[in-house]
Amino acid sequence: MLSASISEITNLKAGQKSSPIKLTISNYSDIPEEGYQLYIKKKEIEIIANDNAGIFYGIQTLLQLIQQEGVKIPTGKITDHPRFSYRGSMLDVSRHFFSVKDVKRYVDHLSRYKMNMLHLHLSDDQGWRIEIPGWERLTTHGGSTEVGGGTGGFYTLDDYKDIVAYANERFITIVPEIDMPGHTNAALASYHELNCDGKARELYTGTEVGFSTLCVDKEITYTFVEDVIRTITEVTPGPYFHIGGDESHVTSDEDYVVFVNRVKDIVRKYGKTMMGWDEISHADIDPGTIVQWWARPENALRGIEKDAKVLVSPASRTYLDMQYDSTTYLGLHWAGYVEVDSAYLWDPADMVQGINNENIIGIEAPLWTETVTNMEELEYMVFPRVIGHAELGWSDASDISWESYKSRLISHQKILDHYDINFYKSPMIPWQEGIPKPGVKR
Repeated sequence: MLSASISEITNLKAGQKSSPIKLTISNYSDIPEEGYQLYIKKKEIEIIANDNAGIFYGIQTLLQLIQQEGVKIPTGKITDHPRFSYRGSMLDVSRHFFSVKDVKRYVDHLSRYKMNMLHLHLSDDQGWRIEIPGWERLTTHGGSTEVGGGTGGFYTLDDYKDIVAYANERFITIVPEIDMPGHTNAALASYHELNCDGKARELYTGTEVGFSTLCVDKEITYTFVEDVIRTITEVTPGPYFHIGGDESHVTSDEDYVVFVNRVKDIVRKYGKTMMGWDEISHADIDPGTIVQWWARPENALRGIEKDAKVLVSPASRTYLDMQYDSTTYLGLHWAGYVEVDSAYLWDPADMVQGINNENIIGIEAPLWTETVTNMEELEYMVFPRVIGHAELGWSDASDISWESYKSRLISHQKILDHYDINFYKSPMIPWQEGIPKPGVKR
């Protein structure tokens, strides 16, 4: 047994040695990208990886092993690497705005579970959340409210760059989303010329969807879209730009395809791979485009036929805003109730015939925030389900075991409590004694 502490480990970086912990970057051919080998010896711990991300993930495993400062851990060797290259969550900051501090806390949460992508939903009918020079009313007017009529908010470009840098230090890539041509009322309220009738819309604080659209026949629309994409991509080092594309119910099918075809060229012009919700597969998308399957598997299959990759996010399994059961005090249930077992017991490559491992880039768990207003509520809806999603993204399907997972969640409660995470106390898990009852706020 070797004694190690959280305080010794947390801030270590590759190439550093803090007795008894050694981190080594090597060129081992048998360690895949983001993978690592963790050796726990009698007098030393060594993490070996071929890249800094692997070192970081090895540290996260070590931290989970020790669970609390001063705990002794058994000697042994762990060889580990991810199943999918994309393992992420989406945070909707448009329905309700979340501060830079809150987003950083969420980044910290995701990084502990070896997730490597945070998709930020930066615009919607209820609020525009990122500064675009030359289009100041997007934030001063379009960002001034949120669901229920709150004061909203937005990120300056410096705020956004701060988030990107913070995430990057934890090996998380930010994926920005500007939803279009639908889910655009905040923009339509800010600039009248983006509407086909030339009349600005009223600000919107409800939760209905599908009623808004950019005017796809006006060139000013594509000037606007290019300014937005250029501004955001210039401060986003990651490879992806998400164009949304979902629930554009008042855009005709023909206009929708014309719009997505134009926008895909703009995204490519600025060196990014286009992502979009599964409806974008109706357009003439480029090979390698990422189709995010959330609703209709036939859309994902259509994308595969066009040589797209699929990001797996079926609402009935991965949507973190779905209620756990009928007593859950937050969330929605249009896609059903998603208890802890439902979020965990499925295989991304075995859900739909024709969507296989070779088609899938990864898994993402979205949190829409129509009913989520603060960090405590966010954590309640996310945890512990996101832990299961992280495991599905990292581990081979053969390693998924509900009985093992339940047992590990019980011991993992120490970590959740250590970080003061407000998690859902599912009655399916025999949690430790002396904790709040299921459904009770802290």
